[in-house]
Amino acid sequence: MSAARRSVAHHALGRAVRVARTQRGLSQEGLGLDADIHRNYVGSIERGELNPTYALLLRLARGLTSPLSELIALAEEIERTEFGPERAEGHGRTWPSSGLRSTGREVGRSVAPYAP
Repeated sequence: MSAARRSVAHHALGRAVRVARTQRGLSQEGLGLDADIHRNYVGSIERGELNPTYALLLRLARGLTSPLSELIALAEEIERTEFGPERAEGHGRTWPSSGLRSTGREVGRSVAPYAP
């Protein structure tokens, strides 16, 4: 998937990584060393160009000395406040009972899709 096709969530996650990194006084190289990730890869994540795996997110969180849940919460806050719901439209559906969003690509979900 090209960078142009990345979702608002990718950009919000990248912004969250950058905010957390700068708040800790780390350079991209410093975070890369602490998380065992190349500094160029850190930059690509921060620009929203990559779709990091769960394992990579755990390494980033370790490098930031922060629980992954805090990084995700920050990304969600950034998506909500900086990008707003109008920019997030079309990037998934909201399940009415839980507020969870879906891209429709999940496998093995027992919940029937919500049809507006």
